[in-house]
Formats: sequence, structure tokens, C-alpha cells
Amino acid sequence: MKPSPRKILPLLVVVVLLAGATAWWWRHVQHPAPAALMLYGNIDIRTVDMAFNDAGRIQRIGFEEGSTVRKGQVLAQIDPLRFQDAVDQAAGVLAAAQQQLAALVAGNRPQQIAEARATAASATATLRNAQITYDRQRTLAAAHLLPQQSADNALQALKNARAGLDSAQQALSLAVQGPRQEDIAAARAQVKADAAALALARRQLHDTTLRAPADGVIQTRILEVGDMAGPATPALTLALNNPVWARAYVPETELGRIVPGMRADILSDSFPGQRFKGWIGFVSPTAEFTPKSVQTTDLRTELVYRVRVYACNPQGRLRLGMPVTVQVPLHDNAPRAIPAHVCQD
Repeated sequence: MKPSPRKILPLLVVVVLLAGATAWWWRHVQHPAPAALMLYGNIDIRTVDMAFNDAGRIQRIGFEEGSTVRKGQVLAQIDPLRFQDAVDQAAGVLAAAQQQLAALVAGNRPQQIAEARATAASATATLRNAQITYDRQRTLAAAHLLPQQSADNALQALKNARAGLDSAQQALSLAVQGPRQEDIAAARAQVKADAAALALARRQLHDTTLRAPADGVIQTRILEVGDMAGPATPALTLALNNPVWARAYVPETELGRIVPGMRADILSDSFPGQRFKGWIGFVSPTAEFTPKSVQTTDLRTELVYRVRVYACNPQGRLRLGMPVTVQVPLHDNAPRAIPAHVCQD
């Protein structure tokens, strides 16, 4: 006799409930979720290869390798003499252009206009005298008292006097009207160009000093006093040691547990019991094989994702290449925006 469906259904419900309870107990009691994700990696420090913007012979280097420097400190300098000469030359050219512009804007002086009027008056008198001379010579030539050549010469002198008067009148008109607006605009543009040339010369003079872009430590002193420096030849290498970051790797199975902005702790065997506060700054979008230099408890052939964990390092304890362990809490660890000055407060 087959059991009734009404009797089987309660048994199935009980079996399902028992299976669910067993799974929950196995997962949360026997194998509870970890409180933190452990990652392994090494400390990376950003470095800056500092070079001069222009070529020149190094005159001074103020720091040795290992020296701590502050942002804005002068680290080295090339010979500034020729750059100072360029500044002086550009300043002279600008001054001349400014004076030329001022002369055009001011226009002609009253004395120049008076001189043009006098020239026009003199040309008028010359024309009047030439007209009288020509009339007299023409009458005498018609009476055959003078050769015709004399009358022709007087006529040519009359024409020259008329042309001279016209030229003097045009010069007077120009003197009264003053410079053209186009000439003034061209002079203004020249002043602007010369001012830009002076600013560039001053910038090049300022760039003869090499300044620290941020706080850090001189890692390598590449050039020495007397060496020829240039844009393609770094003089010093600066290690930016605050903040630093740990290059760690997360297995693909744990990738969903971390996102940028989550807080993290960095631990080092060199400082037992000390935790360096940090945060997840970057998670690689592509997978790779675990580097052989990184020691983890998983198989080295397992695919992982590179993670960059930033940490403040005000005392410089975390150093380049140091092996570290990164501990990322998985509870109450919502991602947050990290201000750029978090390690400078």
C-alpha cells in the first residue's frame, strides 16, 4: 500500500528544514566567515627623477644620498650667469618697445606741428615767387627780349614749387592727425611679445635652481658639481615616502570582498605589533599570475589581481621592497573617499 501524499509532504518539509539548518550550522559555526582578508605583498615607494629644464653646468648640489628634504627646498643649481644676461637683454628690448608705444600714443609734439606749418608757409611763399618769376619770363620771351629757354626754366621752377607746397601740406595734415591706429596696435602687440619674452627669460633663470616637488629622501645623487646637466639627464632621484603603498595580490575568489576606499592595516615583521593605517586605492581590472617574489599560502599558479594599498608613513619606517601583510577588515568597512592631504595633517 503506497503512502498518501498528505503524509509525504510534511516529511519533505522537515527534511528541507533539517538540511538548511545543517548547512547554516556548518557554515557559521564550524566554518564562520573570516573577520578580515589577509593579503601579502611588498612596499613600493614613488620616485621622481629630477632634471633641470635647461642645459647648464652644475654649480651646487646641497644634499647627499639619504638626506631628508622638504617640499620647495633648493636641491641643486646650475650656473645662472647666461640666464641673467638673457633677462637683462629682454628687459632692455621691452623698455625700448614701451617707449616707442608711448611716443605713438602721445602723438606729435606741438613743436613738430608748428614746424610742419612753417614748412607749408615757406612752400606757399616759394610758389608765389615762382609764379611771379614765370609770368615775367614768359612776357619777356614773348617780346623776344629773353630766350625761350629762360621762360621754360621758370615754368619748371613753378611746377617744382607747386609740388613742394603739396608735399608740405600733406606733411602738415599727417602731423595734425598723428599716428595711425594700426601703428599703435602693432606697437602694443610688440610690447606684449617683448613682455612674454622677458617672462620666459625670468622663468628660465628661476629654473636654474632645482627644487624638491614634495617631502622625501634623496635616493640617488646621479650628477656632481661640474657635470653638464640637461632636461634628459636627471641630477637626483627623490623617494616620496609619504604616503607609500603596498603592492599586494588578492585571489580571484576573494575579489568581490574588497573595493577601493576600504580601510586596511599594513603589518611588517620589522615592527611587531604595530599597525600602519591605510586604505585600498586601486584594484587591477586584469588578472595575472602571482609573482614569485610574493610569499602566500596559496598556490603560485593561482590567478590573482594586483591591489595597491596606500599607507601613511610619517616616520619613514616602511621602506622600499619591505615584505608586508595587508589586513582588510570585512565587517563595518564601507568604502570612503580619501582626501589627498590625508597623510599631511
